Amino acid sequence: MQEIRMNQPKVKRRVGKYEVGRTIGEGTFAKVKFARNSETGEPVALKILDKEKVLKHKMAEQIKREIETMKLIKHPNVVRLYEVIGSKTKIFIVLEFVTGGELFDKIVNHGRMREDEARRYFQQLINAVDYCHSRGVYHRDLKPENLLLDAYGNLKISDFGLSALSQQVRDDGLLHTTCGTPNYVAPEVLNDRGYDGATADLWSCGVILFVLLAGYLPFDDSNLMNLYKKISAAEFTCPSWLSFEAMKLITRILDPNPMTRITIPEILEDAWFKKNYKPPIFDEKDNTNLDDVEAVFKDSEEHHVTERKEEQPTAMNAFELIAMSKGLKLENLFDAEQEFKRETRFTSKCPANEIIHKIEELAKPLGFDVHKKNYKASNEA
Repeated sequence: MQEIRMNQPKVKRRVGKYEVGRTIGEGTFAKVKFARNSETGEPVALKILDKEKVLKHKMAEQIKREIETMKLIKHPNVVRLYEVIGSKTKIFIVLEFVTGGELFDKIVNHGRMREDEARRYFQQLINAVDYCHSRGVYHRDLKPENLLLDAYGNLKISDFGLSALSQQVRDDGLLHTTCGTPNYVAPEVLNDRGYDGATADLWSCGVILFVLLAGYLPFDDSNLMNLYKKISAAEFTCPSWLSFEAMKLITRILDPNPMTRITIPEILEDAWFKKNYKPPIFDEKDNTNLDDVEAVFKDSEEHHVTERKEEQPTAMNAFELIAMSKGLKLENLFDAEQEFKRETRFTSKCPANEIIHKIEELAKPLGFDVHKKNYKASNEA
């Protein structure tokens, strides 16, 4: 009797053409997973939204509008949105996978930055924010976790236009939902009398610049009410090692009055900001197709991608093969009376049921019966 054993299979999850891997982020409305395009091998980040939650919070129209806008944004300092696909229960947003980690890991690991290094990142940040604002897209939650670095050390803002999923614009044209990490939030956001997304984003950029140059937060307090008071009064002190020009710019950005706060066009003319400034070069020609967004939000079944799990045998290394194989056990070298049995073992990437089916095809004409149970098959003459 010849016996073939197989390791318990490894389960792989697929969504359409994407092989889905580990979770790399989680928020209130979405989970982000690492995935790979099986056709091109390209790594991507897959943001997964629950359709039921989206409908329950009446967010479908807003999310659709923001996804359409984000598909059109192809700025070198903003994480790209490639496509949107949907299943019966989920919406999958396929995003550029950025490999260099978070910008603020550099602060944690190496402390504050030199002014020229901080300025380069701040220039990239302002370029991206300016570009998105010019297209009517506001981040509203700029914070360390949303500032990533690519393999070349360039800044990439993630979640632009997608982070404020539960926010609503009222009849006065202002946003009214308090959101964001408290330390980075503008005073007008905290007082809930409505705020402009552009000036609020700029305040957060000012806090980010301060942290890059100082190595700590301008507004910090373990008591939330005290923190809010400090932010509302713009109560902060610049460290002594900052240049006068850097201090002046930070003070103009961290102005608690959004009406007198410096604007992006004014920042672009600032002497400290302009030093070694290189405007981004990129192709703005756009032939982006929005059919995928329409299909997902129309929720037509013909456009649903399949979510499926694929079983694959677990890969075996040399030590596991030796441990499994009687033919390779060392006792055969020392025990003369031990009968040596010849065995053939193999591993395969094919699913177990395919292998067993092939064995049945080959064994039956030779007069064998095949018995199967729990990924174990035996042939009996």
